Amino acid sequence: MDDRRILVAEDEQKIADTLKFGLSEHGFVTEVAYNGKIALKLFQTYEYDLIVLDINLPGMDGYELCKAIRKQNEHVPVIMLTALSSLNDKIEGYDAGADDYIIKPFEFKELLMKIRVLLKRTTVQTGPTGNLLTAADLEMNLENKEVKRAGLPINLTAKEFQLLEYLVRNKNRVVSRADIAINVWDIDFDTNTNVIDVYISYVRNKVDKPFDQKLIQTQVGMGYILKETG
Repeated sequence: MDDRRILVAEDEQKIADTLKFGLSEHGFVTEVAYNGKIALKLFQTYEYDLIVLDINLPGMDGYELCKAIRKQNEHVPVIMLTALSSLNDKIEGYDAGADDYIIKPFEFKELLMKIRVLLKRTTVQTGPTGNLLTAADLEMNLENKEVKRAGLPINLTAKEFQLLEYLVRNKNRVVSRADIAINVWDIDFDTNTNVIDVYISYVRNKVDKPFDQKLIQTQVGMGYILKETG
């Protein structure tokens, strides 16, 4: 059993009620909002350990709700539920600050698995990890989410920051696309999507393109490696 609090923002009452019933059965204290603005007010009033939100919400859509949540709390896990399944839809969700993305229709046990993984990861990250990660002339401040290279600031989205953090923590070691999928997106690796390659490209353009030394390198057939030396 679990006593952590989950906020579900879902305008389809049947889905919302089913989620509340299922999560409550597993011990989660679950509250439901059928409107994006109401969900935001609840989030601003109470403390939640995780948010599950639909994208097509009345009042305020899921993208805007997620951005508003992120302005107040960078760490609370957010899972988006949606019927929108294109790569661009997923990227927009991750850029808004979502930690994971589930396509409707879905099985409840899949959502439950993702919730447990995200809550476990959040608990682990609260322990002492050090506030500064470095690789060559790259610096990542985990406290204020600032990234600098050769002293120059680099602006990253939330998902780009998570991806770069994973690469830096595993510097000088090859990580596969499956490794990245599981540890950054908390999803089982899907060979039919290139979202990881898209985000690697985004991070490279910001972290490597303006500089002579290229840190993030592709290992053909194996994955990626962030190397401190050429």
